[in-house]
Amino acid sequence: MNPRFYNYLYIAATIGFTVYGQLILKWRISKFGALPVNGYEKIKFLISFLFDPAIFSGFAAAFLASLCWMAAMTKFDLSHAYPFMSLNFVVVLLLSAWIFSEPLSFQRVLGVSIIVIGTVVAARG
Repeated sequence: MNPRFYNYLYIAATIGFTVYGQLILKWRISKFGALPVNGYEKIKFLISFLFDPAIFSGFAAAFLASLCWMAAMTKFDLSHAYPFMSLNFVVVLLLSAWIFSEPLSFQRVLGVSIIVIGTVVAARG
């Protein structure tokens, strides 16, 4: 296999960890209910998230995504690698529709399609 292929795994891992973090945070935070109005209660509410193992795994995924991104930066120009991060929009859109039954409207699909086209153009340039 082409050695450059393995370098793209750093980008893929960054995307995977980022998407996981977003989805796990949405899933768990939705179980906690609405954010309180009171300032002290808000802080207490948000700090309570830190003790949820799934939410903590989302933070860990963000950290791992950062490490993978740093590794990718040793292999690629930022202007080449960064457009791939827009694929997060695609994956989150599709998985949030599937997992959370969020609406998948024409406007959202069109918007994400434009992002994908822009990603392809930017990555080739």
